[in-house]
Amino acid sequence: QVQLVESGGGLVQPGGSLTLSCVMSGFTLDYYAIGWFRQAPGQEREGVATISDSGRVTDYADFVKGRFTISRINSKNTVYLQMNNLKPEDTAMYYCAAHSGYIVVRNPWNEYDAWGQGTQVTVSS
Repeated sequence: QVQLVESGGGLVQPGGSLTLSCVMSGFTLDYYAIGWFRQAPGQEREGVATISDSGRVTDYADFVKGRFTISRINSKNTVYLQMNNLKPEDTAMYYCAAHSGYIVVRNPWNEYDAWGQGTQVTVSS
């Protein structure tokens, strides 16, 4: 069975940093592109960042460019989202998802093949 588990969320002050991790099992990570999404209460789920299966190609939503970095270590079955200079509007549940093809952040969530359960990020003073 394919499983994705996010971790690393928590409470952080504005301007602070967090690193989220997404660990995959049940499939070979090398075959999948990975996307990070987030969803605040009452809001649509929105794409944050994507990374190709090789890690050579990344894409970011405009609202995180220059602040967030997506990376992967396939030998560890892990994808990371480094978040710097966090803002209150970054508060949301963050999800990782796997896709068997090429994706960019504009690809909608319903095109992905598997999802994790999410990890909560709260940015507040």
